[in-house]
Amino acid sequence: MTTIVVTAAVIERDDRFLVTRRQTGVHLEGYWEFPGGKCDPGETYAVCLARELREELGVDAAVGEELFLTTHAYPDRAVELHFLRCELLGDPAPQVGQEMRWVARSELGALRFPPADGELIRRLARQG
Repeated sequence: MTTIVVTAAVIERDDRFLVTRRQTGVHLEGYWEFPGGKCDPGETYAVCLARELREELGVDAAVGEELFLTTHAYPDRAVELHFLRCELLGDPAPQVGQEMRWVARSELGALRFPPADGELIRRLARQG
């Protein structure tokens, strides 16, 4: 099974986190996630995440430290998921028709996130 390397942005403003909803027709459609995407060959995590945020949300970002790393095997693929703290340098606007929300820390657990995100969601909720 091939492992896909993915980055995801943990963006917090006023104790709320920016999340987007996976679109119909893609793997894990309808699940909420931290914005990001697959790394291209040879791309650093920071470069990947900055590119994905420009493509998906039309915004530049200052990419910070890695907060959490996890791997997860789905039935059809495995992912190596790098969650990095980010600060947006502007206001995000969905570029590919995805739903976007700012969610309070206390409400993260009420949303349906992919199984790979579970431990990070629990950690963020405990920090509140």
